[in-house]
Amino acid sequence: MKSLFDSDTHEEVLKRLDQLDEHKQPLWGKMNVAEMLNHSQRPLKVANGRMVITDNPNMFMRLVLKLYKSDMYNDKPWKQNIPTVKDFKVVEADAFQKEKEDLIDCINEFQKKDLNLHWPKHPFFGEFTTDQWGKMQYKHLDHHLRQFGV
Repeated sequence: MKSLFDSDTHEEVLKRLDQLDEHKQPLWGKMNVAEMLNHSQRPLKVANGRMVITDNPNMFMRLVLKLYKSDMYNDKPWKQNIPTVKDFKVVEADAFQKEKEDLIDCINEFQKKDLNLHWPKHPFFGEFTTDQWGKMQYKHLDHHLRQFGV
């Protein structure tokens, strides 16, 4: 599984982002490209300690979600049209170019944390290692870049 901490993978993601334009149409889902760019920043902001998720699951849901924890960072691509966490749903996005620049900033900030030992606890899945965070963030970005055909 690729990791956003790998320099080649990091560069690949940035090149794929560069292939996007504001008129790109999704292959699935409801978001336009600017909304996807905004949405894609949010898990990175959680990992970077810049966003706290307010929609925390109850104890039962946490137990159920732990069964799917490895799906967050394993080799299998995420399915299309999976539900989005309330805090990650985009109601309104800025202009395409701003959202793209902000996402690149989030990616670069995250990528510099490859030696981080103090990750925030994920509100749904609990603790992740640095390796798992890197794979999970790549997998999320890859999912949405594939959504827009890049």
